[in-house]
Formats: sequence, structure tokens, C-alpha cells
Amino acid sequence: MTTTTAVSSATAGPSADDTPAVRLEQVTKRFGSTTVVHEMNLDIRSGEFFSLLGPSGCGKTTTLRMIGGFADLSDGRILLGGTDVTGLPPNERDVNTVFQSYALFEHLNVLDNVAFGLRRKGADKKEARRRAAEALDLVQLGERAKARTRELSGGQKQRVALARALVNRPRVLLLDEPLAALDLKLRRQMQIELKQLQREVGITFVFVTHDQDEALTMSDRLAVMHDGRIEHCGTPEEVYERPATAFTANFIGTSNLMAGRYQDGAVVLAPGVSLAVGKRPGRADGTEVSVSIRPEKLWLSDHEPSMATCPGVLKETIYAGATTSYLVELAPDRTVTVLEQNTDRSRREERWANGEKLTVGFRPEHCLLLD
Repeated sequence: MTTTTAVSSATAGPSADDTPAVRLEQVTKRFGSTTVVHEMNLDIRSGEFFSLLGPSGCGKTTTLRMIGGFADLSDGRILLGGTDVTGLPPNERDVNTVFQSYALFEHLNVLDNVAFGLRRKGADKKEARRRAAEALDLVQLGERAKARTRELSGGQKQRVALARALVNRPRVLLLDEPLAALDLKLRRQMQIELKQLQREVGITFVFVTHDQDEALTMSDRLAVMHDGRIEHCGTPEEVYERPATAFTANFIGTSNLMAGRYQDGAVVLAPGVSLAVGKRPGRADGTEVSVSIRPEKLWLSDHEPSMATCPGVLKETIYAGATTSYLVELAPDRTVTVLEQNTDRSRREERWANGEKLTVGFRPEHCLLLD
């Protein structure tokens, strides 16, 4: 994707009279001869939960560190609430950061951990403790105010770190993979609680994660990053249902992504094997494309008569509790995954065996064509 496309996608949010909480203008970061963030343009709206999502090394944490003032820009500028903060140190920016490591003081109790930042800013002890107690109530830890941090669980420590960041009432809260150290069950619980907390306090959250499900669950909008560039920026539904690039389609969730040639309203995958995707305005015959379709939008054999179909051979069946995945070979090196809910699994097991010929059904409008 070119920089121009990424810019238009990422800045298509606030109206002209709605000052973004965070604005990045042509932000670039280089380490020596290596560019890790390329001319990024991005508007993050006031009061939204915004996620930077991507694989390790894509530049998302570096971007967060530049917003927080922990890393210098090589080019461009950053504005918070319309004010240029590019050259300001972290303590002069109206932001707070929650890191993956909780960085709590073990010699202080929970209340004093939360009040620490206020005391450093000159608040008197009584006022600092009052506001710290309010912040702890907000994260449902008021009853543990006198506890030592070593007595807390991982989830409780994360709540203390959040309370300590929120007690200063920043314009923007930056969160660098704060849930990564938690086990799966607690992580999912904290995802819900964190989103509810953000709605309650109304502060702009900028959340960094490599977990696709996490970003889809929590975000009002998200930016998918790859090699220091924004591939797609939009709501979770937009990014999942209508990915702008092949990388986004393949990175977000599971997608059947296959290369082929567009011809007469179909994508030819191999000689004699094609997917009827319908006429696509502006798409010339003979164009090389990638076709993307989600596993849950495919059916096996018992599809509706009005659907388009493609013959295949069942190669593997994978049972996963609530769902079963079927790997179907349409042509050599062209295998799709079909995902079904296990509402009548016993009937399906009796019907289909590995190596059996069957048909895959789909709706043409569910097939996305990507360059």
C-alpha cells in the first residue's frame, strides 16, 4: 500500500471542527539506516478507544513511545488536543502510560502506589490519598487499599497500574500491551472491564496489541500496522469484513486468501477451477488478484440452491468444541477452511469423511478481490 492510501484511510475520522485528541503528521522514525515508522498520518478522536494492531516489529510500540515522548521523531510532528508537543518531554505532555510490566513499588501499599504521582506533582497528602481512593474504587480495588502489592494477583496489579495512570486525569492514556502477562481467562475478563472503564471515565485510550481478537473486542477503531505503515484504519467491523489489503485480510482473524486471475465475473484459481464472484466494476479481465473469503461464510454441500459453488475434496476435519473446521482442496495448492458451528455435529460426521468429494457453497458478495 502506498503512503497516500494509508493517509486517506487513517485520517478519515473527525470532522474539521472536531480537534483530534492525538494527531500524527508525517511522523517518521529511523534507527540508523532502518526506518521503522514511515510518514504516518493518523487522527485519534477524543474519547475513543483506539488500538494499534500488528505483528512484532511493525512499529506500533515505537509509535506509542513517540506519542508519549519516550522516543524522538526523525521527521514530522505530534499534536495533542491541537497543541504541538513534538519536542516536549513526557512529563510535559498531558498523557500517562501503562506498560506491560506493572512497575509498582513493593515498599508502598496499594493506596500510596496510586497516590505517588500526585505527590510528585505537589498535591498535599490528604488530597492525594482522597483522589487515589477514588481511582481505586473506579477499578474495584477500594477494599485492597492497605494491601502490599506483593499480595495482589496479576489482574489486581494491572488494576493498580491503571488506577495510578488515571488518577492524574490525563487527556490520553497510552497502554502498551498491558494484558499480555495475564492468563487467557483473566485476560478476557480484563478486556471487558477495561472497555467499560474507558467508557466510564471518557478518556482517550490508545492501546497497543498484537492480539487480533483483543483489538476487535475492545476498539472503537483500530489501525492495522505492517512494516511501519498503516495498512487499514477503521472500525472492527470494517477491518474484518472489508479489509483494504491482503495483509489485513490474512492478519485479522482467519481468511481464505487465494491468488488467481479475474475473468468474466469469476476468479480462475487453476485450469478448470474458478470462483463465481460476479461482475466487479473497474476490474479488467485478465487482472491478477487475490480473493479473500472468511471460513464462516462458506458452506459444505447443504448450502442454499441460490449460492455459487465450487467442487472440492475434504482433506481434514478439525474439531474444536463449539466449532468444526473442514479443510477442502479446490485445486492443487488451493485449499480453503470451512468453519461450522457444532449444532448438529453427529450428522455431519456421518456424512463427510476425509477424501470425500463435495461442493463448497458461498455468496459472491462475500468474496473480496484484493490487488
